[in-house]
Amino acid sequence: MNVKTKLSDCLRPLMLGALLLSGAVHAAVQPLDSVVAIVDNDVIMKSQMDQRVREVQQTIAKRGSGVPPAADLQPQVLDRLILENLQLQMGERSGIRVSDDELNQAIGTIAQRNNMSVDQFRAALAHDGLSYNDAREQVRREMIISRVRQRRVAERIQVSEQEVKNFLASDQGKAQLSEEFHLANILIATPDSASSDAIQAAAVKAKSIYDQLKKGADFAKIAATTSSSENALEGGDMGWRKAAQLPPPFGDMLSSMPIGDVTPPARTPGGFIILKLLEKRGGQGQAQMRDEVHVRHILIKPSEIRSEEATKLLAQKIYERIENGEDFATLAKSFSEDPGSALNGGDLNWVDPNSLVPEFRDVMSSTPQGELSKPFKTAYGWHVLEVLGRRATDATGQ
Repeated sequence: MNVKTKLSDCLRPLMLGALLLSGAVHAAVQPLDSVVAIVDNDVIMKSQMDQRVREVQQTIAKRGSGVPPAADLQPQVLDRLILENLQLQMGERSGIRVSDDELNQAIGTIAQRNNMSVDQFRAALAHDGLSYNDAREQVRREMIISRVRQRRVAERIQVSEQEVKNFLASDQGKAQLSEEFHLANILIATPDSASSDAIQAAAVKAKSIYDQLKKGADFAKIAATTSSSENALEGGDMGWRKAAQLPPPFGDMLSSMPIGDVTPPARTPGGFIILKLLEKRGGQGQAQMRDEVHVRHILIKPSEIRSEEATKLLAQKIYERIENGEDFATLAKSFSEDPGSALNGGDLNWVDPNSLVPEFRDVMSSTPQGELSKPFKTAYGWHVLEVLGRRATDATGQ
């Protein structure tokens, strides 16, 4: 991979000449867009990076975290754009394509989820100063990247049913069915060939970050601006991890650590890691009963073209339509923006309440079986849920 972060001087006269030939001459001097990275046979422009930085800031603000300055986010965003560009090139080499029909269908789905026709969607984009063609190409890029990732995962997964059974019966398999942690991380990376001075500097930086966190600093904000991990822009969220998937010091430490606390920096082959414990569940092979709820929901998310108030209003209208007798599953397939459940009519199947965000869990717990909740808000957007059943199950070994 050839990645350069500076535009060659020999290209600048060509760019200027192209602008003059196209008649783009202004009385006042206009700033030229610039190249911030060259990735193999493609380039990333500063305007692309600036736009993505604004989008990341909006996403962080919706989570309720402090919004980092643009300059602090630019290195992370540029790394993400380079990765996406490489994935797009990989998709092109692999023959992955998104047809116009598929793209039109995706655009139609997006418009429908925003309670608009395609023409209204185009008008809304224009009203916000956004190009419909640019929006189409962005959707096409995201679809290609998604297919590249799915193909890469599928190529690596070749596990027979018997292999799964053998693994679960082994000591290692049993260990992986034990305690589980929902974690976020901050990684201060050190190269393989790092000098002792560089390692010491990374250790000092990690200790400084740890001290800030213990004094109440925003973990997600610091992760977005300083962490070298792939999930930095998501606040470092790693999802759920089994105790056996973590290095021994972390597994032992997290078991006795209160939720919300952070670990001291620990040296790993990739650098120094700080973990934050967001949630935990399961146990060390102890017999235990677990309450489960069968629930389905419809999720409506705010976006650049749909305000928070408009999102709430759409959720309220969907709630009223269900109350008036329309089919929940049909409306979920048409409107829900939860990709994991929309195609199943919003059905989340049987879930452990402790695996859900507190706002969703609280509403679900207070909604009687067979009834519908009123619209409510979480960090993901506005929801309407229906409780289909409740049960207690033996969670030992699960």
